[in-house]
Order: sequence, then structure tokens, then C-alpha cells
Amino acid sequence: MWQRLSSIFWLGTKELRSLQRDKVLLAFLVYSFSLAIYVQARGTSSDVHNASIGIVDEDRSQLSRQLANTFFEPNFNEPVLIEAGEVDAAMDASRFMFVLDIPPNFERHVVQERPAEIQVNIDATAMGQAGIGANYIQAIVQSEVSRFQSRSDRSAPLVIELVIRRAFNANGNPVWFASLMGLVNQVTMLTVILTGAALIREREHGTIEHLLVMPLTSLDIALAKIWSNSLVILLAATFAVYVVIVRALQVPVAGSIPL
Repeated sequence: MWQRLSSIFWLGTKELRSLQRDKVLLAFLVYSFSLAIYVQARGTSSDVHNASIGIVDEDRSQLSRQLANTFFEPNFNEPVLIEAGEVDAAMDASRFMFVLDIPPNFERHVVQERPAEIQVNIDATAMGQAGIGANYIQAIVQSEVSRFQSRSDRSAPLVIELVIRRAFNANGNPVWFASLMGLVNQVTMLTVILTGAALIREREHGTIEHLLVMPLTSLDIALAKIWSNSLVILLAATFAVYVVIVRALQVPVAGSIPL
């Protein structure tokens, strides 16, 4: 029994030494548990932050001025008034992510309760931000138009008020969620890659035949590769949690991290 465990242990250390000589795989391992997680956490957002917005005010009315003053930070930058002929050039130059074109007689149509439309030009190169921002703009415009029609800043009482309470992430910070999801994704991916790379190395070096003639069973060989690769994944995941998630991304972790 002890001889078998010793063989599994030393075969696993051989696997670790073989991984140590594979510089490309080591570099990929470091990238996966550092920069890849950081980029995924920072690049994934369910909110709009500092989106550039331009407004073409062809109505020049009180309502159009109110609409221009309803876009605030941190969701939007301060709106910039431009002319209708500048829209195409500004969008092509990526000056604005959104451009609102308020047509002539917009306020008159609203007062007369006639159909009124506002054109929204969207730079959809960032699809997530564009889709979410369009919904924000629609809600802001509808709310401001309704307030203008009622001539009051008071909103109608709600029959049902939905109160949202988030556990463990009260502000709904997407970085906290995306960083942990990134870690899980990398652990899942690298577990498969390291196992496959171990077998490929054996075939490239011609040592797989040596393993088959050794006094070891297939289970012993599999266990040796499992514990060695699991140790590498565990150390890399620990590094990612303490250095990338906790320190770099400043994600608070409740409870004991080792547990």
C-alpha cells in the first residue's frame, strides 16, 4: 500500500517538473489567473458609465431644454448641443455614443397629445452599453415627458411598490460578480487543459510507453496526474483570490477564504 502511494507521489512530482519546463503553458497559466480575470471583471458591466451623448435641438422649446438637462453623471457625460448636419460626422468620429434628435414642434405635439417621436442615433460598437443606454434614454425621456404633461414634479402614487434588497452585493456592483465568475471559468478551463497537456507531453517525449510498462496500474497513473494538476490549479486559484480579486479588484470576501 505504502509502495503504491509512494509511486503515485513521485510520479506526480515528475509531472510537476515537466510542467515547470513548459514555459508556454506556465505563461498561459499566469495570464489566465491574473490578467484574464481582471479584464473580464472590469470589462463586464450591466450599467452605463460616462456615455457621451449629443443632442440636436430642432424644437428650441421648454420641453426640449428640460430633456437636455435630464442626463447626469455617472451614467452620461454632460450633453453637447450639436447641429443636425454634424450628426453623421460626429458618429463616424466616435465623438458620441448616443445622439438625440428632437424634431421641430415636438412640444406642440406633446401638448396637443398628438404622436411625437425622438430619433436616437446609437453607436453600437459596444453592444452591451448601447442596448442598456438606449433603455435608459427611453425611460428618461418618457418620465420627463410625463412630468411635463402633468405640469408637476410629483409622480402618481404607485399601487404596488417593488423594493429590491440584494444580499452580499447591496450596490449590485458587477465587478464583484464578474470576478468570481471569471475565476470559476478559468478553473474549469485550465483543469481540462492541464490534463490534456500532460498526456500530450507524455506522447511527445515518448514516455507514455515507459509508464505502461512500469508496475503501475492505469488508476495509479491517473491519480498521479490528478493530484499534481489539482495542486497547480489550487495554488493558481489562491493567488487569483488574494492578489487579483481581493487586492486589485477590491472585492470584499465574507468569511474565511481558505475554507
